[in-house]
Order: sequence, then structure tokens, then C-alpha cells
Amino acid sequence: MTDRSISQQNFALIGLAFLCSGAAGLIYQVAWQRLLFANFGVDLISVCIIVSTFMLGLGLGALAGGWLGDRFPAATLKFFVLCEVVIGLFGLVSPFLIRALGLWLSDASFAVSGLANFLLMLIPTFFMGATLPVLIAHLVRVWRNVGAATGHLYALNTLGAMLGCSLTAFWLFHWMELDRVIQLAAAINFGVAAAVGLSLQGAEK
Repeated sequence: MTDRSISQQNFALIGLAFLCSGAAGLIYQVAWQRLLFANFGVDLISVCIIVSTFMLGLGLGALAGGWLGDRFPAATLKFFVLCEVVIGLFGLVSPFLIRALGLWLSDASFAVSGLANFLLMLIPTFFMGATLPVLIAHLVRVWRNVGAATGHLYALNTLGAMLGCSLTAFWLFHWMELDRVIQLAAAINFGVAAAVGLSLQGAEK
């Protein structure tokens, strides 16, 4: 098998994994916003919390992922697998955490409750943000082209996000309970982690 075919197989797996990861991320965003409706009502507050948390968490995670990718280039796919596992684990317990936080802070001020939910959501969004730069660092090692690696991965992740958002709003919520939708997103994270992890084991043999 030539280096070129190995590189194409490697990108096909990583590209599909990142597309699925993007879909899971937007499934979470839409589902978590529904959970926050119970704490803040269906208004701008819950929307602002989830959107602002995603923006800050993705940004901070991207900084951390870029730092890790620069300093540990040989371990980038392992970092990606770790991020997917952490996101999936948080997803599994997120309905309980968000509801419990809402009950615990039911008598607290709007600001305190909003800040607590904001900080809670920073955990998974931080790891979501770290996935893009570590994958870019991996592909740059293979392709030697930052622009191509960034463009391809960003496009696939955005496509996955669009699919995840659309499927959740137009299909999943009509067929599944909210907690089941979140569990589906967690299953996607674990599936992505397993596929990339197994490919890593195969490459090391």
C-alpha cells in the first residue's frame, strides 16, 4: 500500500469522525438549550447562556488544543480520542447535572444561576474546541499544508454541525425523548473515539 493511499484512508477516517463529532456537538447545543428552558424559561436568557458558553468554550479549547498540538505532535489523535470520551461522558450525565443545578439554585438570583450554568457548560465546550486544532496538527504532519488541513476539517465539522442541528430540530425531537437525544449524541462521541482509537492501535502494530 502506498503512502498516498494510507494518507487518503487516514483522512477519510478522520474526516468522517470529525463530521460526526460536529453533528454531536450541535445535537448537544439544541438539547441543552431545551434543558435550560426549564431553569430560565423560553426566552433570550437561556439562548444567550448556551450560545455564549459555546463561543467561549470553543475558543478556549482551541487555544489549549493548539498548544498541545504544537508541543506533542505525535499524540494529537490520542488527545482527540480523549476529548471525545470526555464530551461523551459529560453528555451522559448532563441532563442530571443541569436539572440538579436548576433545583439547587431555584432560590438564587438570575445572575448566580446563569453564571453557574455558564461555568458548567464550559466543560464540554472546552473539549469540543480542542478537537479542531489537534486534528489540524495531525493532518499538517501528513499533508505539510496548514491551509488544506484547516479548510477540509473546518468544512466537514461545519457540515456535521448543520446536519446535527437540522436532524435534532426536524426529526429527533419528534421521535425521541430529550434525554434519549442527548444519549444518542454521547453514543456518537464514543463511536468516534472507538473508531479513531482502534485505527491508532492498528497503526502502532
